[in-house]
Amino acid sequence: MRIPRIYVPETLRPGREVELPIQAGEHLARVLRLDRGHPLRLFDGTGEEYEAELASLAKRSVTARVLDSAEAEDRESPLHITLAQGIARGEKMDWILQKATELGVARIVPIVTDRTEVKLDPERAERRVAHWEAVVASACEQCGRRRLPAVGEPVKLADWAASLDESAGLRLALNPHGDVAPRDLPASGQATLAVGPEGGLSSHDLAALGAAGFRGLRLGPRILRTETAGLAALAAMQALIGDL
Repeated sequence: MRIPRIYVPETLRPGREVELPIQAGEHLARVLRLDRGHPLRLFDGTGEEYEAELASLAKRSVTARVLDSAEAEDRESPLHITLAQGIARGEKMDWILQKATELGVARIVPIVTDRTEVKLDPERAERRVAHWEAVVASACEQCGRRRLPAVGEPVKLADWAASLDESAGLRLALNPHGDVAPRDLPASGQATLAVGPEGGLSSHDLAALGAAGFRGLRLGPRILRTETAGLAALAAMQALIGDL
């Protein structure tokens, strides 16, 4: 029997009855057509997971009853990676966030670079961040992670790079002409990877990153798209010094 796994953005504890997110509730009620009492797995993004059951299925609200803590495999990578991704157009950004989550990234920072074409005023930026957080939560439901990668507010690349402290760890920026290849990476528990949008990082972007201690990471002789490059780098880093 399939047991749906659902992220609930509130504190969970045995005995509580919680309202499920609208999209998840509609999927259970209208697509899967589940009945009250059907088993569920719930997690709140903090590392805990719980056994639960469907408690009610109303037209506008679906609730679940939390039963008990559940044993679940820890799927977090020992390599704590921050992905600073140049904001990409349309569904590309969703794809990048979804797959980066599956690859174990710990934090995602949307950055505005010289070549970023997406324009976000404060109101639109707030909506996009909420949407991106939902994409990340859905990816965690699918891949079995119990901790949600944090999604930061959009920030200008130079401001973000200048704000970093020692917790950034190994600092890398994707650059076809970089001086570091994946096989040259030193063992590190912390890493920060900067990836440009469509068109890549400009010389000005690279200078700002270089001033902040970033080294250029090259991924071979071919030029990769923004929705490919960061994910390829994450996979290589996880294979070499992470958990793949």
